[in-house]
Amino acid sequence: MVCSIDATHDLNLHSWVESANQADTDFPIQNLPFGVFQRQGIAETPRIGVAIGDQILDLTACCATGLLQELSAPLQAACSAPTLNPLMAMGRTALLQLRHHLSQLLRTGQAHPPASQILVPMSDAQLLLPATIGDYTDFYASIFHATHVGKLFRPDNPLLPNYKYVPIAYHGRASSIFPSGTPIQRPHGQQKRLEDIAPTFALSQMLDYELEVGCFVGIGNELGQPIAIDRAEDHLFGLCLVNDWSARDIQAWEYQPLGPFLAKSFVTTISPWVVTLEALAPFRCPAFLRASDDPPPLPYLSSSANQQQGGIDLTLEVLFSSAQMRREKIAPLCLSRSSFQQMYWTVAQMLTHHTSNGCNLRPGDLLASGTVSGAEADTQGCLLELTQRGTQPIALPTGEVRSFLVEGDEVTLRGYCRREGYRRIGLGECCGLVSHL
Repeated sequence: MVCSIDATHDLNLHSWVESANQADTDFPIQNLPFGVFQRQGIAETPRIGVAIGDQILDLTACCATGLLQELSAPLQAACSAPTLNPLMAMGRTALLQLRHHLSQLLRTGQAHPPASQILVPMSDAQLLLPATIGDYTDFYASIFHATHVGKLFRPDNPLLPNYKYVPIAYHGRASSIFPSGTPIQRPHGQQKRLEDIAPTFALSQMLDYELEVGCFVGIGNELGQPIAIDRAEDHLFGLCLVNDWSARDIQAWEYQPLGPFLAKSFVTTISPWVVTLEALAPFRCPAFLRASDDPPPLPYLSSSANQQQGGIDLTLEVLFSSAQMRREKIAPLCLSRSSFQQMYWTVAQMLTHHTSNGCNLRPGDLLASGTVSGAEADTQGCLLELTQRGTQPIALPTGEVRSFLVEGDEVTLRGYCRREGYRRIGLGECCGLVSHL
């Protein structure tokens, strides 16, 4: 079921939280993404919040002041939990009810307690992981990324024959997923250059980022019970940004025959705000149009609804700054801009395929898209592609060059949706700074 456009998406809605009415905010009243936070300097249990402008609506405080009393007791309890998992488990009907209630509460003219009782400035908050992530699956859903990378390693056979039939993925490491702002430490690992007789164990010299979109599972499924394609989005809660940092030299040595392992599991960064599918309703679009000679998806991955509205018109950007750029007060450099609309496989197809063997998913599980790249050089979502495996370094405004990341480099991912007649909404930022050893 694809979400419908309703009154909460009205372009003319304004909030009594003035910063939410600014044209460039990621978080107008039409968005209302969920996250988990703690107030800086206060020892307290984490709380669920809703981003509104530059403020956080504290749902625990809203419950305490009676602002959510019209909602059911289970829904109020989920809003007072220390993670989003209970709310995710309640499903889309409950989430839509909560969205409408919060939209009414935050709109201009609505009576409310003093802002200080229910709002926390984002600058005064520590943003945490939004959910307890039990499992993490990373897909490979961009045909452009798969083709570009394939050409680097297999020039004569870049795309393996299963790609256009199977949403390729691997099982990632949930324990090393951290929120935006977590320092990134360069990993050690085995690596072997072509001229080496044997591998060595050393610091990775080919540290890379990967621009991805994550999707949190809402309602799960029982073991042995696949989820049909037309019901897949009923089991999805919302989107975030994902940077699946990669050590390319470690990966090149270890990935055959079973795929990535230590080259990926050292850290993955996600943005703190989860933008619901309900908020994204105005930005749905047709799924990627496959080439005429491509095979159609197998029947279990195919539906007319998914083909017509399975895509999401989401623009993604990678911003980069070196330590020297920041010292010289040079603005971050935009390395690439791509579109999630161009993914070969939709989020519904990813989830359906994941459960097609009876695998059980649980609320808070994270599915990541894999690197989001387009066909052109300025749309490629990692340095491996942009620098052609390091052979074509990027020139920085300071005169520095980069083939891969070095200490002091900072990578910021951004995502936003725009469409005529609707407010721009954003996913916030996913940031990571490569720390000095």
